[in-house]
Amino acid sequence: MIKTDIIIIGAGPVGLFTVFEAGLLKLRCHLIDALAEPGGQCAEIYPKKPIYDIPGFPSILARELIDNLMEQIKPFEPGFTLEETAIDILKKENNFIVSTKQGTKHIAPVVVIAGGLGVFIPRRPAIENIKAFENKGIDYIVKDPEKYRGKSIVISGGGDSALDWALYFANNVCKNVTIVHRSQQFRAHNDSVQKATDMTKEGKINMLLNAEVTTFKADDHIEAVSIKKKGKEDLEHIKCDYWLPLFGLTPKLGPIAKWGLEIEKNAIKVNNALDYSTNIPGIYAIGDVNTYQGKLKLILCGFHEAAIMMQSAFKRIYPEKNNVLKYTTVTGVAGFEK
Repeated sequence: MIKTDIIIIGAGPVGLFTVFEAGLLKLRCHLIDALAEPGGQCAEIYPKKPIYDIPGFPSILARELIDNLMEQIKPFEPGFTLEETAIDILKKENNFIVSTKQGTKHIAPVVVIAGGLGVFIPRRPAIENIKAFENKGIDYIVKDPEKYRGKSIVISGGGDSALDWALYFANNVCKNVTIVHRSQQFRAHNDSVQKATDMTKEGKINMLLNAEVTTFKADDHIEAVSIKKKGKEDLEHIKCDYWLPLFGLTPKLGPIAKWGLEIEKNAIKVNNALDYSTNIPGIYAIGDVNTYQGKLKLILCGFHEAAIMMQSAFKRIYPEKNNVLKYTTVTGVAGFEK
């Protein structure tokens, strides 16, 4: 049994910043995450993508943001249970016991759910045997762009992610880049659409509209895809090293949805007027996983929610103590360490 002051479910940027806010109050934290490393979406889905709305950083890569947050919380020595999914929560007297699928149990008086948008399920094309070749030439997200350097790739999709990566890879990274989109119109930003159109005219991108990949050829690894255009019977076959169906990821709350929390539109309802508490006293939800009137799903909003929530959590853990707000500009972080 792992005992701590606060159990944080989700080790994304908001969960990590919660450790910092807790550390300032001398509260211990332990984080649970299904991924193999901290960082959430920033580390798993778009580590190389820039983020532009973090205060003080005109631009920062998602991976760099996570590295900075890990450095920031290092003095507070949080614990981590990684590659394990929290599946059950039990109230026992003044504590909660959170168990993972692997059987690890954690106990604390406060639970903070900071699981981002929950568990991500890729939107797979309805093609036979596609699962057998996932990570064998078929990728739904781009984790390491260098993996595709000098290769021929086919990207399916018409949203921002599909066009952003197509533009990136067509800029002297990949040997050949083909975009396949089922419509004539894109759902991406106009600027990205114009750039992709210009690069198509320059011969840097092969763009196939009103078309979709219907089958693929593979042995141990994908070798080619077959594309059907609207109104045409014959298939067009394109050799490639990788096929990226970038149709997005569907977020699901997973086991959390069965914990008795009030759910609205696949998110946890919280009291934003007070402290981001849920309908179960002692359980809070912050970041993209929660919902309330006026909610903005931004990392910086999650940081704000963590700071407010932690003041309430402290009062719950130490109801007899008065917490005097101290400013790090005066005391420095060292003044808050254990």
